[in-house]
Amino acid sequence: MISKDYVILATEGIHARPATALLKLTRKFVSDIKLKKNDKLVPMKSMLNILAISAKCGESITVLIEGDDEAVAAAALEIFFNEEMKNL
Repeated sequence: MISKDYVILATEGIHARPATALLKLTRKFVSDIKLKKNDKLVPMKSMLNILAISAKCGESITVLIEGDDEAVAAAALEIFFNEEMKNL
């Protein structure tokens, strides 16, 4: 299992556009990918789950990845949260 913390860099937080991009990205992998903020843990299988986390700019979230392609998924999510999310 891989666990990685990220600070939300997008000024508007995770809203519909980044949630859609995140959902498309995570659907490429067979690993179980979950998003955690405080005590709330949701699978990244639907946009509503991602939006339910209600992550705002500057807040920390944790991504949990477990499965056969977890290393590849973790690398892709690293790029998403550190680079791509700023532009969404």
